[in-house]
Amino acid sequence: MSTAGGCKMVLLAQADFDGELDAAQAAELETHRAGCPICQSAQREFAGARAALRHEGLYRRAPDSLRRALATRLAAATEMTPVRSVAWWRGPAASAGLGAAAAAAISFLLLWPGQQSIVDQIVDDHVRALQPGHLEDVVSSDRHTVKPWFEGRIDFAPPVKDLADKQFPLKGGRLDYLGGRPVAALVYERGMHVINMFVWPAAGAADSTATVAAHNGYNVIHWVQEGMTIWVVSDLEKAQLADFVRLWNAAS
Repeated sequence: MSTAGGCKMVLLAQADFDGELDAAQAAELETHRAGCPICQSAQREFAGARAALRHEGLYRRAPDSLRRALATRLAAATEMTPVRSVAWWRGPAASAGLGAAAAAAISFLLLWPGQQSIVDQIVDDHVRALQPGHLEDVVSSDRHTVKPWFEGRIDFAPPVKDLADKQFPLKGGRLDYLGGRPVAALVYERGMHVINMFVWPAAGAADSTATVAAHNGYNVIHWVQEGMTIWVVSDLEKAQLADFVRLWNAAS
């Protein structure tokens, strides 16, 4: 893959570092980079440049007056829902083995700029997946078909559940790429609305309560459960997407 002037994959390495590659391109680059010292060096340079830009000496703390003004404007512009409005977590299903993450009330968080990167990626990936031909690699409503499809493609077994009887049918799945690693993407539907669920190992993280964010017209819910970090995203309104999460966690 190398040329006299270097390696033609370096531009892809830059795009990969910026999170702009799809799953197939990222996997191809990862395989190539394992044997290419030029791309390995480029990756180190990109990481060094990002670290340098984050150096504290490059930034000045904003005056407290400006910080207070920005916080006030952000709070006014961001829809926040109190925990008591999601009391459905306390209903009969809450005692049916939802687990720590599902049984807890959802927290609605104001995400500051430094915390938005993964939410941006989740929403962007959801939008890309909605383009024709990108939504599913395996098309099936049978979880016993979808779950085995991931074997040999990723290094973990994603939980796959069937919610057809709850009006959230499984439509299939695909291999995706988020946060620098391959992930499982499961596709569900509610009417004309698509729900993308992204799953990957939580690297020892404890089970967590679910958090909800809104970004660019999409709602996003995240929680950690039984060793997996899980994100769901859809243009469904918050209550319906939260209902999907509750039903998914209640299902076996």
